[in-house]
Amino acid sequence: MAKHKATAPGTKAGPWEGGLFSDHIRRFKEKESPESVLLVADDPAFTKIIVAWTSLDMRQADDPTDLAGQSEREIWDWLWANTRYSLDDLAENSGLAPSLVERKLKPLIGNRVLYPNGTVNSFVQRYLRERVLKLFETRSKRSPKST
Repeated sequence: MAKHKATAPGTKAGPWEGGLFSDHIRRFKEKESPESVLLVADDPAFTKIIVAWTSLDMRQADDPTDLAGQSEREIWDWLWANTRYSLDDLAENSGLAPSLVERKLKPLIGNRVLYPNGTVNSFVQRYLRERVLKLFETRSKRSPKST
């Protein structure tokens, strides 16, 4: 995997507010499918990376490369090749070893669970929210009621 550069705080919105990056990301998001949930279900490391991903600072490359082709694969690879983020920050925020994060990122990116603008596949996001809600419901049922 390519070495990713650290980013300055607060740079997340810039390239994704409009333009080619946001247009392509929007098109990928319009084609999302629920099968992505199957990849992350029951994998705590994937879950930790996804949660940490949404708070990671990232930015477009200072000098983006030209888009070589128009296939989905070429566009997806171009988006990621021109995105900068800190793998070390992602590892730290997820509580996982950098080598594990790097290894787990490949299927998350390849299966379009993570987006290069810091967002997550909407089906996966809903799945994780439902898990959190169930966790709270279970805990509230177990806790003794005050009188």
